[in-house]
Formats: sequence, C-alpha cells, structure tokens
Amino acid sequence: MTLLGIDAGTTGCKVALFSPEGNMLRSAYREYNVQRPHPGWAELDAAAIWALVKEAICEITVQPEAESIQALAVSSMGEAIIPVTMDREILGSSLLNFDARGEEYLGELGRTLNRERLYQINGNTLGNHYSLTKLKWIKQYRPELYDRADRFLHWSGFIAFMLGADPAVDYSLANRTLLFDLDRGSWSDELLNLTGLDSEKLPRTVPSGTPIGTVAPHIAAELKLPPHTIIVSGAHDQCANAVGCGVIDPGSAVYGLGTYVCITPVFTARSAAMAMIERGLNTEHHAIPDRFVSFIYNHGGSIVKWFRDTFASTEHHQAAAAGQDVYPALFAEIPDTPSRVIVLPHFSSTGPPDFISDSAGVMVGMRLDTPRGEILKGIVEGVTYYLKECVDALPATGITITDYRAVGGGSKSDRWVQMCADIMGCPFSRPAIIEAGALGAAIMAGVGSGVFSSFHQGVETMVKLQYHFEPDMNQHQRYMERYEHYKQLWPLMRSYLRQAAAES
Repeated sequence: MTLLGIDAGTTGCKVALFSPEGNMLRSAYREYNVQRPHPGWAELDAAAIWALVKEAICEITVQPEAESIQALAVSSMGEAIIPVTMDREILGSSLLNFDARGEEYLGELGRTLNRERLYQINGNTLGNHYSLTKLKWIKQYRPELYDRADRFLHWSGFIAFMLGADPAVDYSLANRTLLFDLDRGSWSDELLNLTGLDSEKLPRTVPSGTPIGTVAPHIAAELKLPPHTIIVSGAHDQCANAVGCGVIDPGSAVYGLGTYVCITPVFTARSAAMAMIERGLNTEHHAIPDRFVSFIYNHGGSIVKWFRDTFASTEHHQAAAAGQDVYPALFAEIPDTPSRVIVLPHFSSTGPPDFISDSAGVMVGMRLDTPRGEILKGIVEGVTYYLKECVDALPATGITITDYRAVGGGSKSDRWVQMCADIMGCPFSRPAIIEAGALGAAIMAGVGSGVFSSFHQGVETMVKLQYHFEPDMNQHQRYMERYEHYKQLWPLMRSYLRQAAAES
C-alpha cells in the first residue's frame, strides 16, 4: 500500500509516491512559467498546467509500486483560483496573488470592511494578494466568465476536482479568499454580503484530511491510477510543508525555501487582533486540528531564480540539459564572510508587515571587483534580514519560535541553511525528505483514508529529521552589524522608490 502526494506551487508541481513508513519511492517534477500578458499581470495557464500535472502522475504510475496507491491529496499555493464548470471544463487562467488586478477595489473595501472586524472573522488584513479582489475584478471585467463559472477553485481543490473529487476547499486555503469565517469553519455571509460576491460560486469547506471523492474511472484509466483511489482534501502548501517536516506543535516553525521564503510558526490560540494587524500577520487554520499558523514571507526564491536566469543563464541551460542542478555551483561561489552588497528584496510585492507593491529591488555596494557570488550572497542575506525583522517583532503577539525546520528546494544547500541559522541565531534542522509539501499531502491522504488514526501518528511514522545546523554566534555578530545597515535602506529610499514606481 502506498500514498501519493501532489504539491502544486507557483513555478512547478511535484508528484511523489511514499510508503506508509515515509520512504519516498518515486517522484516527478514539472516546471512552468508565470505568464505576464500585460505589465503588472501574473497568471498561470490552468489547462496547460493540468496537462503537466497529468504527465507527472503518469511518470509515477508506470512504476510497479503505484499499483498499490490507496489515496492521494494535494497541497498547493494559496490565493490563486481557477474558474471551472461542474462538467470539469476549465474556463480561464489563474490570477496569481502578486497580479496587480484588483488593486482598484482596496479603497472601497477598506471603507466597507472594518479591519478589526475583518480580522475577527477571517484572521487576515485587507490586501490585493487575496482571492477576494481577483474575484471582484473578474466579476466586473469578465462578467461572462464569472457568470459561466460554476465554481472558483484553489489549485488543491482544482487538481482534486479534475481527478474526480467533489468541488471542495480545505479550511487553510478557504482562509486565503478573505471570505472565510475562521471560527465557524464556513463561508462568512457577512463578508460575502459586504463584498457583493456569490457563495454559490465557492466550493464547500472541509478540514484537511477529509475524503472528498475517488478518482473518476476514465481518469484512472488515462493516468493508470488504481480504481477507487481515495481523494483526500489537502492544504495550503505552507501548512502541508509544516506537516511534512513535523511542525505541528507550538515553538517550532517551518523555514520554507521555495518560490517564497516563508516562516510558518504554529500556535494553539488566536492572538489579539491588533497585535497581529500591526505586524501584518494572518491567522490561519493549520492542517492539524486545533492548531493555527501564520506566515512571514517574501519572494526570496523567485529572486534567487532571477539571479540564476540573469547571471548564470548559460550554465543553467547546460546543467539542465545534462540533468543537473546549477545551484550547487553557484552557491559554491559565495564568500564565507558577510557580503559587501546589501540587497533590498523588493523585486516583487513584499509580504508582512506592509505588503509593499510600489517599490523595487535595490543593490547597494556594487564595485568593479564584485563577483557574482557576492551578489548572490547579498540577495540571500537581504531576504533573510527581511524575515528576521518580522521575527523580531513577534514577542508582542505571544508567538514564539525556538527552532526551525528547513524544507523546500533551497534547503538542499547546506550553505544557504547554515547562513539562515547564523543570521537568525537559532538552530535549524532539515528532514530527510525536503519535499515536505508532497510528504505532508501524503500524510493527509493517509489520515483521510484511515492508514493513520491521527496527524500525530502520521508525522511520527513518516517524518524523519536528518541534519542539524547550529548557529555560529561569531558569524551571527558579523551579520548583525550588516543587519543594522540593511534596516536603514528602506527608510532612506522609501520616498524615492515610491516616486519612481509611480512614474514607471
């Protein structure tokens, strides 16, 4: 008996097959690109990516171990939604959370939705990165699409639906709409009425780990999945990452090194609304019952990918053609000492606390003798400094972090993880399986299909920590000197960068 985990991210999808003991038997990956049909727009071609997901599944199911798949679940990126009909027709592209469309509604919504009341209901502060503003944009500017769509599904529910499940969304992803009632575990009539959106366009809400159907016979035949494979509700990818690396109790936090670099702490009781609002922090259901999470993040992984594509394009393509990864060679070039280059990581809209969209990335300290390895290190340091500034503000919320679990593609780099430990001044561990989103989804599949009696049993059985990184406190002090310089950069350049953004 085996379990299938699918992890759909912003730039790629991982499909992995696991034994119930937590051994990854097979995996497949498909990368895709964000489409930008107009300046400020960012979307994914849902039909094309669904085809790639099926390709990846087929790569797994040709293996003999796949004959015993009992259940599957999907973890996915957060706010992006896809319009579909109940006949499983894909009606359009998926607008991503950093797509500028919808910004025009923030003023009106800010006057309509009292921010404390919104937080009490939904656990989020108003912003254009949630599904709400994208739905309003579609309703106004694509009314024929809005009317024709039977449901708008998040990627986890979309993939499950296309496989044969009922249209559903787990609590963690439902939260990313700004339309979900956190305490009731259902759509909020109050928020739907205030925003003018229709509840019938939304799927039913369920806890993570809930059976929501079985793979349709024709899909099972096409993808060579066992008949009657159980489909279980998944989770927001950051929650799945937490499950997949064993971050299920307070004190520990995920340090996800993917497209987003995201810290995910766990807590058991909702913090005071204003303490969270002032720090731009959300409150979201964990995949684990009776647990909450929050997200501290930026677009760090995308910036590292930009560096790869800009500074090492030829090496990247040569390595890819040979079936290799260029990142180990690039990280081998970074210096041991803190970089002389300080980077403001505003290459795209930022995360907490301010969700800045009218800025730009900045590199300070460039010289004629600056090698590209020092630029890469400056990028990674800047991304980490950004997160540290957010973590330094946590005590007032009652959320504590005593250790981190590093997961995601970037965590393959010992140098990157050690740098994070040195800057944060806190120990890091790395699990044996760093594709924690896919493993977390497989654990949910196991819980929903009865393989495990609880999430705790699933985690204890399938998650294995393998590496430990202690912070070098001498290096920490050196980084803290650079950190003080970093903290001055945005206040000094705020007005200029905002003026430049307005004029561009």
